[in-house]
Amino acid sequence: MTTASMRPVSVKVVGSNGQISLGKQFAGRQVLIEEQETGVWLVRTATVIPDNERWLHTTVAASDLTNALAWASQHMASDENLDGILTRLSHDAE
Repeated sequence: MTTASMRPVSVKVVGSNGQISLGKQFAGRQVLIEEQETGVWLVRTATVIPDNERWLHTTVAASDLTNALAWASQHMASDENLDGILTRLSHDAE
């Protein structure tokens, strides 16, 4: 055990293909690997957000989504005026 973290230390062998196994509990997870100095790596689990989806994680987007969900909970979906909506949309597209 290490004194600082009190977590067990395990020895892994880097295979001939350059890979190590971190264990099944991490299967499919994305990790960040930082080489802090030669032979010293910090491996952290991470959730990577694609650049084109980053806007979804802003305060403004979260607020807009909260407002939209509140509005939707107060306004039940209906196809009562569906023909009028489709006609208006087709005219707007022209």
